Amino acid sequence: MTTRTTPKATTKPAARKPAAKASAAPAAPTRKPAAEKCLLRLYVAGTTPQSTRAILNIQEICEAHLQGSYRLEVIDIYQRPQLAKDEQIVAVPTLVKRLPMPLRRVIGNFSDSERVLVGLDLREISPNSPPK
Repeated sequence: MTTRTTPKATTKPAARKPAAKASAAPAAPTRKPAAEKCLLRLYVAGTTPQSTRAILNIQEICEAHLQGSYRLEVIDIYQRPQLAKDEQIVAVPTLVKRLPMPLRRVIGNFSDSERVLVGLDLREISPNSPPK
């Protein structure tokens, strides 16, 4: 009995492309990505004076510091209690920054814009500011 072996097919490795030569011309400057829009949700309890003050204060802060790159949703917990429950809102007024991440919450009437911006992680704590 004779055994016959068939020659194995050989595969050639894929041809490599020659490395691109570095050009002497500088690369085009990269554009900065557009500022990410800030998504804020303000939870209030009806039209109480405290709720009204919180709405006005946060609108002023957003216009002064976010220059239109934000979306503010005002949510009345009496009108939409399930949404407040889902977000685990325990006190009002509460401001929730949903985007950009990380999620942040601030509770109060938002009269101190510096604290609000730091609390939302939109501004660094300045070393010269006295603790309050």
